[in-house]
Amino acid sequence: MAQGQVQIPQQIAHQTGVAVPTQFNSTSLYVGDLDVNVSEAQLYEIFSQIAPVVSIRVCRDLISKRSLGYAYVNYNSGQEANRAIELLNYTPINGKPIRIMFSQRDPSLRKSGAANIFIKNLDKNIDNKALSDTFSVFGTILSCKVATDSSGQSKGYGYVQFDQDESAQNAINQVNGMLLNDKQVYVGPFVRRQERDNVPAASKFNNVFVKNLSETTTEDDLRQVFGSFGSISSAVVMRDPDGKSKCFGFVNFEHTDDAAKAVESLNGRKIDEKEWYVGRAQKKSEREAELRAKFEQDRKDKIEKYQGANLYLKNLDDTFDDEKLKELFQAFGNITSCKVMRDPQGQSRGSGFVAYSAPEEASRAVAEMNGRMVGSKPLYVALAQRKEERRARLQVFQNFLLICKKPA
Repeated sequence: MAQGQVQIPQQIAHQTGVAVPTQFNSTSLYVGDLDVNVSEAQLYEIFSQIAPVVSIRVCRDLISKRSLGYAYVNYNSGQEANRAIELLNYTPINGKPIRIMFSQRDPSLRKSGAANIFIKNLDKNIDNKALSDTFSVFGTILSCKVATDSSGQSKGYGYVQFDQDESAQNAINQVNGMLLNDKQVYVGPFVRRQERDNVPAASKFNNVFVKNLSETTTEDDLRQVFGSFGSISSAVVMRDPDGKSKCFGFVNFEHTDDAAKAVESLNGRKIDEKEWYVGRAQKKSEREAELRAKFEQDRKDKIEKYQGANLYLKNLDDTFDDEKLKELFQAFGNITSCKVMRDPQGQSRGSGFVAYSAPEEASRAVAEMNGRMVGSKPLYVALAQRKEERRARLQVFQNFLLICKKPA
C-alpha cells in the first residue's frame, strides 16, 4: 500500500454499485504537479510507452521561459489517453508524483463544481494517490488533488471531481464522518468561492469555535455536549506537541442551523467551572479584518469624544516635561491627558498636546495662553486637528495660491 493510502471498507464498496469507468472522447491530457525541470523530451519518453504521442507541450512563462508546472499530452484516441491515466497517474518524475486528468477546454465546465466534493481534516500523510485510491470505488474520477503549502506539505484538505453527480453524492453519504488514518473527515459538496462569498459569513456556518475549556475536556466530551444540537462531522480539542490541551477546540456540524443553535445555547454557559465562549469559527483574515475595524472605530470614537477639547502646542521651552505642562494649563479645566513630544533620545521636540474634558475648557486655554511668553519663547496654542483636516486645509490654501497667481 502506498504511504498514506486509505482503503474504504468492502461493504461500502459493494453498496455503491460503481460501474465500469466511462470511455472518453477526449484525446488531450492535462499533466500537472510537474517539477519545473521536467522537459518535453522526458514526458515524451514516458507517455510514448503507452501509445504513439501526437504532441507534447510544457507550458512556460512567456518572459522567463520557466515551466509553469503543467503540460498537455495529446494521443490519437480517447482510449489511449484513458489508458495513460490508468497506468501513469501519480508516477514520480524527478522525484515528484505527477497528476493526470483529461483536459477540459470548456472553462464553464471546469469551474462549475459539478460532481465535485470537498474533503477536510485529512491526515497529513494522505497524498493525491491515496485520496484517489480512497474515492475511486465510487466512480470515475476526473480530478483529484490534496492542497499543499509552498514546501509540498498537505494542508489537510482536498478535492475530488467525479464524472457523475451520483458518484459524488455516494461518496459524501458513505465517507462523511468516517475515520481515515484515525482522523474523522468531513466530506461535502464543493462550493465555489463566489458562492461562498455571496453568503453572509455570520449567518451561514458549520464550524464552531469553543474556548476556555477545562484541561480535562476531551473530544468525546465535545461530541456529547454539542451532539444534542445536531449531527457532528468532527470535533477536536487543540493540543501542544506534548499532548496537553490548549483549552480550545472546534466542532463541525453537518447543518448550519444546528451550528447556529449550538452557539446561541452554549455561549457563556458554565461547564466544569469554566465559562465557555462558543462562536462561529473564523478564518485568520476575518479575525484580522474585525480587529482592524474595531481599532478604527475606537479611534474615531476617541476623536469624536475629544473633538474641540484637544490642544496642540509648539515652541515649548526645552525644560518643560509632562508635569510642568500640566501645571501650566490646569487652571482652565479638567485635564484628561498631557504629553510633551520627544525624539528617540528623549529630547523635547518643543511641541505637545493637552486634552480637556470639555471643549469650553480648551477654548479658554487657547484664548489665554496662545502667544503668552513662557520662559524665553512665545507659546503657540491651537485646537488640535486631525491629519485629514490639516491636509484638506492645506489643499484649499494651495488652490487659493494657484488662483491668485493666474493672470487676470
